[in-house]
Amino acid sequence: MRVWDNDGDESLEVNLLPMIDVIFAILAFFIVSTLFLTRVEGFGVNLPDARNAAPQTSVDLTVTIQPSGAIALNGQPLSIHDLAAAVETAVPTGEGAIVTIQADEAVSHGAVIAVMDTLRPVEGVGLALATESAQPE
Repeated sequence: MRVWDNDGDESLEVNLLPMIDVIFAILAFFIVSTLFLTRVEGFGVNLPDARNAAPQTSVDLTVTIQPSGAIALNGQPLSIHDLAAAVETAVPTGEGAIVTIQADEAVSHGAVIAVMDTLRPVEGVGLALATESAQPE
C-alpha cells in the first residue's frame, strides 16, 4: 500500500520569539529583585539647609548625631568616649581622612562641638559638616 503525503518536505524552524520573551521576563525579575537587596542602614537625620554649601567629592568616614544624642560612625552605633579610638583604627597610618559630621537640625550645638572636640586630637583627620543644599528662592 502506498501512502500519499501531500505536505511535501517542510523545513523545520526554531521559533526564537518565545525564548526571547522568557529571557526578558527572567531579566526583568532579576532587575526588580536586586532593587530589594540593597538595604540602606543608618540613622535618619534632617540636615540643616545652607545656601553656600560646597559639595564634597570624597568622604572617608561619617559621624551621625541623632536628636536623641545617639552617635554612629559609618552606621555603627558607639559612644562619644569610643569615637576617637574608632576613628584612629579606621584611618590608615600616615594617611589623612575626612570625617563628615551629619548632625540633625534638632541636635544642640554643644553636641556637635563635643564630637568635634573629641576628633580634633586625632592625627590626619579633617572635619567637615554635612548640610542640605537650600533651594534658591
